[in-house]
Amino acid sequence: MLTFEQIQAYDRDGYVLVPDLFTPREIEILLANVTKEGKATKHQFNMNDAAGLASKLSLWSDVSDDVFGAVTTSPRVVTGVQMLLREEVYHWHSKVMMKEPRVGGAWEWHQDYGYWYGDNCLYPRMLSCMIALDPATKANGCLKVVPGSHLLGRFEHGRVGGQAGADQERVQAAIARLGEVYCEAPAGSALFFHGNTFHASEANLSDKPRRAYICCYNALSNVPYGGKGHGKPVPIAMSPDDAILRFAEAVGGA
Repeated sequence: MLTFEQIQAYDRDGYVLVPDLFTPREIEILLANVTKEGKATKHQFNMNDAAGLASKLSLWSDVSDDVFGAVTTSPRVVTGVQMLLREEVYHWHSKVMMKEPRVGGAWEWHQDYGYWYGDNCLYPRMLSCMIALDPATKANGCLKVVPGSHLLGRFEHGRVGGQAGADQERVQAAIARLGEVYCEAPAGSALFFHGNTFHASEANLSDKPRRAYICCYNALSNVPYGGKGHGKPVPIAMSPDDAILRFAEAVGGA
């Protein structure tokens, strides 16, 4: 459960960092599933930044019956999302982001709703929860955000490198007024952020990886018109709180 102060911070800033949402053992299990052959490797592709460096990304829209699905439907995540959006949500998509040491690329400034808008969602009633699987530091390219930028509305987006990026001149004007914050966080932390919050990250030139699991949600009142969209617009059946541990035990450990 999020505190009143955390909800206030999200409303004001467009993001809130919740430490220790997942335990070291749960993170160990997730990391083992990121690297072994399976869902994360099956859906993997590269996303190049403007400098030509690449981050690896795996993305899917279904709620899988595995440790990743256990996180996507975790009451710790889903209840927090519903408290922040003040309504019931459904799973939009989930993704594993991997910035490898020394070669992991940057993510350009953007809003997720900047391109989810193209999926025919009328409102930015959309939210992401990013779980740090490694310690996220400025050195290894942690996420950075523009606080309060969710109140600016949607900016125009185009191609920046191989990514969807916002109008960079307007972004820099927003940063000049609102500043930017590096969201450094220990493994197991979760960053909840609004679909219109500007975020980016720098290249990972350190010798440490930065991996994260990101669950994205849309309000059930905001189902896209015209049959587009990502996940199925059905209420989420929340998993037991110990579901990650149960999956690990069922397959004989992490």
